Amino acid sequence: MNLFLYNSLNLKKEEFTPLQQGKVGLYTCGPTVYNFAHLGNLRTYLFEDFLVRTLLYNGYELKRVMNITDVGHLSGDMDMGEDKVEQEAVREGRSAWDIAAYYTDAFQEDLESLNILAPDIWCRATDHINEQLDLIKTLEKKGYTYRTSDGIYFDTSKFPDYNRLSHLDLDELKEGARVEKNKEKKNLTDFALWKFSPVGSKRQMEWSSPWGIGFPGWHLECSAMSLKYLGDSFDIHCGGVDHVNIHHTNEIAQSEAATGKKFVNYWLHGAFLNISGGKKMAKSDDNFLTLNNALIKKGLNPLSYRLAALQVHYRKPMEYSEDNLRQAENALLALIHQVASLKDEPGQVDEVYQTDFQMAINDDLNMPQALAVLFKMLKSDLSDSDKLAGVINFDQVLGLSLLNQVAARTDIEEIDMSADIQSLLNKRQQARLDKNWELSDSLREDIKRAGYNLEDSSDGQVLKKI
Repeated sequence: MNLFLYNSLNLKKEEFTPLQQGKVGLYTCGPTVYNFAHLGNLRTYLFEDFLVRTLLYNGYELKRVMNITDVGHLSGDMDMGEDKVEQEAVREGRSAWDIAAYYTDAFQEDLESLNILAPDIWCRATDHINEQLDLIKTLEKKGYTYRTSDGIYFDTSKFPDYNRLSHLDLDELKEGARVEKNKEKKNLTDFALWKFSPVGSKRQMEWSSPWGIGFPGWHLECSAMSLKYLGDSFDIHCGGVDHVNIHHTNEIAQSEAATGKKFVNYWLHGAFLNISGGKKMAKSDDNFLTLNNALIKKGLNPLSYRLAALQVHYRKPMEYSEDNLRQAENALLALIHQVASLKDEPGQVDEVYQTDFQMAINDDLNMPQALAVLFKMLKSDLSDSDKLAGVINFDQVLGLSLLNQVAARTDIEEIDMSADIQSLLNKRQQARLDKNWELSDSLREDIKRAGYNLEDSSDGQVLKKI
């Protein structure tokens, strides 16, 4: 079955054809480790996990690389301001190396909590300084660089079609660059390859180079490391939509200028997670919520957030609210109940439902439709054993660890929920979200008459036989 992905480079869905048959090279932009990842960041990593699992489901052999940005990401996107890691080190009174290690560990724990598959290769910017220096040397020999008082810069005027990924007029890109104007730059869109350490002070993270003591630019690391591990050209590069106009645009420019080859064939970008008012969640606005403070501390299952992300297509903005999270929590619990009611051993995956499921995920990762196929299958007249086989098969992509969650919940082992009971639970869940307490109480009594006691807890609605 053919796989179609929306390619930001060409602004359309395209049939995926890897450079090497049966194999895929994938680079996913990782975190800048100066703080915890917020839920908006984690939505991007979830979308990338849906992609990884879809590729594996289609039988591809995958080589995936993710960077850890522990140096070079300045507080201003246009190479101005302070290094975010060193800035946080001063604020917390710890070394930059300790800050980077601490938040790297925290990030990896978040990925594990969300059942996000780890990349094949983790690569830290600070472990690849030589590769970054070699890339600058190559660009220098080819005439793409120039020196200013604060660093070595890439001359974007020498790279044709610089705006091919952003699809913006150069004037629009330049307008954004005026926010942080560097008077020494030849062009407003030029970007730093190497930044010099400030005169009269010593950074915690700095290295010698042919041009002076300093540190690499943020964009440089991704090119240097992806070229090292995936080659001059590879299949897919992912990230958040906010990386299109600057970070990924600059990666293309410096990589293709150095190699003379097309850098990446398919660019995929995930949309923002918005808070009330449509504003994106961002650390810079101090409005971000982490997996820990938004879910874990409130007794919510982290995989509820995964289910919430599955319910919205990755290219559409997703709205955050606590009600939405609790609704996802209840939906996950109901799904666990349904799976727990399948008492037989796994049978055969139904070909019709499997085809529908694969068609959904292969249509640019249409996870909402894939979920709909799962729910339709569970409501069908298939045998319990074949339903269970389907759950196991589909969960390879959905990543909800449904069988593990069933095994971990002793309170649902003996419950055999009918479709009628499930319908009553869903209606009551909605009534509670609507704060319709009279209807909620009435539905509780209906459920009790059917032979079940219902308890409300931080884990959602919990059924117990009378």
